[in-house]
Amino acid sequence: MPALIFLASSPRVAPGQLTWPAWQALRTAGRVLTGSAEHPQLPYIAAAGIEVEVTDPDAAALVRAASDGTVVWLAAEDGDEALMRAVGTALIGMDDPPEVEVVHGAYDLPGARFLDLVTVMETLRRECPWDREQTHASLAPYLLEEAYEVVDTIESGDLDALREELGDVLMQVAFHAEVSDDFTVDDVSEGIVAKLVRRHPHVFGEVTVADADEVNANWDKIKSAERGEDASIFHGVPMGQPALSLAAKLQRRAAKAGAPAELFSDEGTGAELFALVNRLREEGRDPEAELRAAARRFHDRVRDWEDSGES
Repeated sequence: MPALIFLASSPRVAPGQLTWPAWQALRTAGRVLTGSAEHPQLPYIAAAGIEVEVTDPDAAALVRAASDGTVVWLAAEDGDEALMRAVGTALIGMDDPPEVEVVHGAYDLPGARFLDLVTVMETLRRECPWDREQTHASLAPYLLEEAYEVVDTIESGDLDALREELGDVLMQVAFHAEVSDDFTVDDVSEGIVAKLVRRHPHVFGEVTVADADEVNANWDKIKSAERGEDASIFHGVPMGQPALSLAAKLQRRAAKAGAPAELFSDEGTGAELFALVNRLREEGRDPEAELRAAARRFHDRVRDWEDSGES
């Protein structure tokens, strides 16, 4: 039966790696057409001995050609959706229209869209004057700002905004990798994958754990081994982080290491705050989250007061 087959492939999958149904369609078609001589699949299809004709994407002409036999249209990266709609319109009223089918020659794996981000950042770094001037240091404030905005959307419960803000953080990761002369985004990905596999031996190895506490204990042991026996328990703690979270982090590390209680005491106004952080930690509460929640409630009360007209 005459048919028009739209062969769609992903630009995020290496050209030539087509599915078996795609190759079957190409080999059995009477004609194979495409709209661009620059289509990335052309060299590989030609290497398989299949001739591809380059022609204008004309819906009526495609329908006429498919009425005489099976035609494969090698779709552009965007899937040629406008052409598909035009073909649908051209089929209306035909007495014996050809069948129209979409065959997927390649599928995006989860995370494939990250390749689009990498490509965009490469282009911006090359062609945008502002992006070309950026350094790791100049981008650092934006990374902090985006991280805070992620926290804000989590606390507000706005999941649509969270998705957008996570994208902004992901962009910062891709940007820093593009700026670097010493590593690439693949190096960054390889490093974190290796770390996650290494620190989850109960998933990727033979270690058995009973609960999340044992997972955390193993994580700390592996992390300690990675940094060396002589490294401080404070190794890797960024001292430039906000003071409240810094105090909590230092206290958690010290408490895990069995530091004596007197080391947690000090004098002065700062010491009073430090002691409060320590008390909250001992109660299993996050001082940063507690203060942020109080600040958010204060924000809401003041906004209500402003809206009431009493200000």
